[in-house]
Amino acid sequence: MQNLEKRGPRGMIIAGDQLHISHPEPGLQREILVHSPTMMLVRHEMTKGWRGTVHQHRHEQMVYVISGCIEITVGGISRKATTGDSFIVESNAEHYAVALEDSIVLDVFTPPREDYL
Repeated sequence: MQNLEKRGPRGMIIAGDQLHISHPEPGLQREILVHSPTMMLVRHEMTKGWRGTVHQHRHEQMVYVISGCIEITVGGISRKATTGDSFIVESNAEHYAVALEDSIVLDVFTPPREDYL
């Protein structure tokens, strides 16, 4: 992505108004915040009632719930995650999420999700 605002002493700083924002499905907004050859930081905003499809990917995924409440199901086991909670979805684990309230989460993927770029 060619949206570099400036280069700091140890890396790149991305300007907030230069983010790639998409709406891949109703009720879901995705913002690719920054990525490198080995990892990616993504902000997802979900409206209450949004339900993701069951899927799996080779990427390891760390999730931090900024606000709201989601139900995450990984390998058939469901748990609620609310503001301040975090969890990991292991590589190739079948999973999906449901927004129990309007929610915002940060996702870190490694390696980066090529399908998001």
